[in-house]
Amino acid sequence: MFLKPTEQLEIIKKGADTIIDEQELLGKLERSFKEQKPLKIKLGLDPSAPDIHLGHAVVLRKIKQMQDLGHEAVILIGDFTGRIGDPSGKAKGRTALSDETVKENAETYREQIFKVLNEEKTTLRFNSEWLSGLTFEEVLTLAASTSVARVLERDDFQKRYREQTPIGLHEFFYPLMQAYDSVELQADIELGGTDQTFNVLMGRPLQNHFGMEKQIAIFMPLLEGLDGKEKMSKSLGNYIGVNESPEIMLKKVMEVPDKLIVKYFELATDEHPAEVRKIQDRLDGNENPRDIKLELARIITFLYHGAAASAEAEEYFKTAFQQRKIPENIPEILLELDKDRLEDVVPQLAAGQFVKSKSEFLRLIKQSGVSLNEEKITVDELDTVLSDKDVLQIGKKRFIRFKK
Repeated sequence: MFLKPTEQLEIIKKGADTIIDEQELLGKLERSFKEQKPLKIKLGLDPSAPDIHLGHAVVLRKIKQMQDLGHEAVILIGDFTGRIGDPSGKAKGRTALSDETVKENAETYREQIFKVLNEEKTTLRFNSEWLSGLTFEEVLTLAASTSVARVLERDDFQKRYREQTPIGLHEFFYPLMQAYDSVELQADIELGGTDQTFNVLMGRPLQNHFGMEKQIAIFMPLLEGLDGKEKMSKSLGNYIGVNESPEIMLKKVMEVPDKLIVKYFELATDEHPAEVRKIQDRLDGNENPRDIKLELARIITFLYHGAAASAEAEEYFKTAFQQRKIPENIPEILLELDKDRLEDVVPQLAAGQFVKSKSEFLRLIKQSGVSLNEEKITVDELDTVLSDKDVLQIGKKRFIRFKK
């Protein structure tokens, strides 16, 4: 059953950067409430980057909140547009993806998005379903609905034009095709990050061109990563992945800068706006940010791993990082016969993703980042013979117990 439209609007607005148009949204919510008919929420995903972190999940969490209000989501995998590549923010055109790569990435998305969304209230679609079937005449008719001047309003196109960097004519069609997706899906709402403003807004006039009611555009802010400066990015190493283990996830959330605590509550959790205001009041009242951050870490870990795993991760954190003891529940590696020296187990450490490679392991040792039974080790000790129940610590977050 839906909440009253004004209550729904308060939840939808939480953390949002911009809503175009808020009054139109309220009107849609009022009609939806009156008719008890869910709104259709669209999110387009580019299949070129399938590893989702909390930054990507900001829009997914907002959709989940709207699903909890009774609405339905359509997740659109841009398998057709992925062959062109979204030019947003790019200094040059993207290399087109192969069909095989697009399908593999789309499957990875499928596995990850349902860590956030309600699968029963989500439809997964691919825009090749309609875009690949358009005739050339239909494409020209579609192109006639906008102007070159309108497309050149994009900052990235303007920059590339000024710098005489080539712009492929096919790139002009990307925002137009994304807008046509909204026509085909008859979307009521489309979500995107603030870096997707141009693409998402293209859907409104195109729906109007086809005699439809214009979709609402909701833009979510970009979430800063653990460095507190740059937006969350795997390439920058400041990310929290939705597939990371509960222990790593909780520990990483505890590394979020204090100034971002409220923003993470707004964008990375489903907490009600009233609860977020209480968090701000507690911080303003000089409550220890560390205690509030532990609540944040517990909530985020619960969202992706459940109550039991979240509780275990919290116990692990308190033991390993607050009491500085070796946790009981840690991964174990079975030592192979005649391969029980420290340097012999590096391939097993890499296979278990405790380290990326032998060179990284050596670099960490040289930086005093590896301990055996709570004692720092040096490169000269790589020939150390490991015993049953020895514990290796790599960095601050990774513990491994050996068994014979």
